[in-house]
This record gives sequence, C-alpha cells and structure tokens, in this order.
Amino acid sequence: MNISKERAWELLKEYNKDEFHLEHADTVSFVMEHFAKKLGFEDEVEFWGIVGLLHDIDFEMYPDEHCVKMQEILSQKGVDEKIIKAAASHGYGLTDVTIKPEHTMEKILFATDELTGLIGAATLMRPSKSTLDMELKSLKKKFKSTGFAAGCSREAIKTGAEMLGWELDYLLDETLKAMQEYEKSKQ
Repeated sequence: MNISKERAWELLKEYNKDEFHLEHADTVSFVMEHFAKKLGFEDEVEFWGIVGLLHDIDFEMYPDEHCVKMQEILSQKGVDEKIIKAAASHGYGLTDVTIKPEHTMEKILFATDELTGLIGAATLMRPSKSTLDMELKSLKKKFKSTGFAAGCSREAIKTGAEMLGWELDYLLDETLKAMQEYEKSKQ
C-alpha cells in the first residue's frame, strides 16, 4: 500500500465537493473497516478503508465513466495498482468495468456500496433520522419495496451476498450494525 488514509481523503476531496458523496465515501470506508476487523483481516483494515474511501472518486465529475475514469485518475496520482483494481471492481456488471470482484474485500465493497445507500435512504425516512433505532425487519421491508430508493440496486446487493456465500439477512444486518457504529462514532 502506497497511500495513507489522509492522502486518500485529500484525493477524494480533489474530485468530490458534494457533501453527500464525501459522506458516502466515509461511510463505505467505515463499513469496509468494520468487515475487515470482523472477518479477521486486522492487518488490512487501513487498506480496506482506503479502497472504501476511493471507490467513487470519479462518480461526481465523471458519472458516465464511473469506475473507468477512476482507474486513470488513481494511476496518474501514483496509487498502487492493488487499490485501483479493488476499487474499480465494485462496478463489475454495473458499469463498463470488467474487473470481477475476487478478494473477500472486493466482494464486500460490491455488496455494501449499494446497501449503504439503501440504508442511508431508509434512515432519512425515519422520524429519528437515525440508524440507531433501525431494526433488520424495517430494513428488509425497505429492501423488498422496489419503488423505495430505486437507484440502489437490489440485484447488486443480492449478488454480492451470493459471491460471499452469505445469507442476505446476514449482509443486511451486519452492514446496518456497521452503519450504527459509524453514526455513534460521529456523535
């Protein structure tokens, strides 16, 4: 790994100004670190977090070239090829990227990128505007309602769970727990 989390954050802010995109990147980074710790990848926590931070670096400025332009940007900035490949793989089947998620971390990014968006949207609909009082059953209800947060690909979430060999409920519940931890860390 040739980039610090601080440098990754600086790079992200070079290409993203919208608070929503910055918050999404920070959330995904935290969720990735949560899973790294949970699954016994303690020595890779920072790497997983950096990939989570940078995964959408191109989305705000180059939405039509998402995951393709990212590879060019990060390569020009001298970012390690391992980080570039991992970050780009979350676009497999959703963008023009042909890099299939292979490592557990890449599969988790693929699954949780869309899922964090869905949980975020569900949070905004709650009276509390918080994940802290959200339960799995209400998240599952939002997941099943295809009209709700229609831009969040349920197919990508399901495919990600399948790639990991996980039950969908486990992925939903563990990602919700990670986002609850994230929210607590920001208080």
